[in-house]
Amino acid sequence: MAQSEQRLPVELFLDLDRSGPVPLYYQIASRLEGAILDQTLPAGARLENEVALASRLGLSRPTIRRAIQDLVDKGLLVRRRGIGTQVVHGKVTRNVELTSLYEDLERSGQKPETRVLSVDVVRADAAAVEALGVAAGSPVLHVQRLRSADGVPLAILDNVLPEQFIDLDREALGKHGLYQLLRARGVTMRVAKQRIGARAATSREAELLDLARAAPVLTMARTAFDNSGIGVEFGRHCYRPDRYSFEVTLVDR
Repeated sequence: MAQSEQRLPVELFLDLDRSGPVPLYYQIASRLEGAILDQTLPAGARLENEVALASRLGLSRPTIRRAIQDLVDKGLLVRRRGIGTQVVHGKVTRNVELTSLYEDLERSGQKPETRVLSVDVVRADAAAVEALGVAAGSPVLHVQRLRSADGVPLAILDNVLPEQFIDLDREALGKHGLYQLLRARGVTMRVAKQRIGARAATSREAELLDLARAAPVLTMARTAFDNSGIGVEFGRHCYRPDRYSFEVTLVDR
C-alpha cells in the first residue's frame, strides 16, 4: 500500500545556485536522488504534487517536472494513475542467467508480488511444440501472471509448461516463483535459450503495466531445459523499460 503524501524538507534545497551554470532542474533532481538513496524518502513514499512543490520552492512547474522526469527515467520514481509520483527502488538490472524474476527481485531486496491472471490447460500450439518438443495438440499448462515489485507493476509473464506440470495450481503460482515450484518437484534446470527484444505494448499490456497506450516494452522469450535436455518451460514475457533492464557480460575468446 502506498504511503501518505510526503512533503520534501525545504532544507534539501537551501543551497540551490539560482544564477550559476548548473541547471536548476539538475540540482533539484540530484537532491531528490540523494534523499531517495539515503532513505530520507523511503520506497513507497508519495511526493507532493508538482504545483505545490514548485510554489514552496519558488520555482517554475516545468523545472520541477523535468527534475522528476529525470528520476522517473532512472527508475527511482514512478508516476501512477490515481496515486501520483511515488518513490520506488531502483531499476531492476537482471544478469542474463538461469534465474527467475522472482528470485532476482528477492536478491535485490525488493518485495515480489504476483497476480495470477489465468491458469488453463490447453492444447500445444506450434510455438509450444517447437520450444518444448511436445506433440502437437498434447495438453500443456498455460499460465499468465502480473509481477510487481513493492506495489509497482513490472512485468507480464506468459509461460507454457509440459503435461507433467498441469497440476500446478493458482494458489501456489501466486505465492511462489515458477522456478521455485519446478525445483521443489526435483527439476534441475541446466540451460536455456533466450531472445531479448522490444516492441509497442498492446492495450491490455499497457493497462496492466500502468503505461501509456503503445508505450515501448522490453520482451524476452526463453525456453529452459533440464539436465536431460528436456524442455520444462517456455516463457514469453514483457517488462516496463523504466523499471527493468538486462545485463550481459561479454568475454573475448
